Amino acid sequence: MSEDPAVVLREALRLPIGARAALAAALLESLETEVDEDAEEAWRIEIQRRVRDLDAGRVQPLPWPEVWRRIAGE
Repeated sequence: MSEDPAVVLREALRLPIGARAALAAALLESLETEVDEDAEEAWRIEIQRRVRDLDAGRVQPLPWPEVWRRIAGE
């Protein structure tokens, strides 16, 4: 693979949207060199709360196409 950022970008833009999103997320994550332990703990607690809500039936998940449609404002 080329090390030229312009070539890498051109190749990345050919990927399907989901793959581009995953690549973007991985690149952003690679920039985070320090871990905020308080934020990590807050996310752990939030994830546990959301899983409990799902398990208890208090919330219903949406299929990804529906979420995407809402995000896109359709």
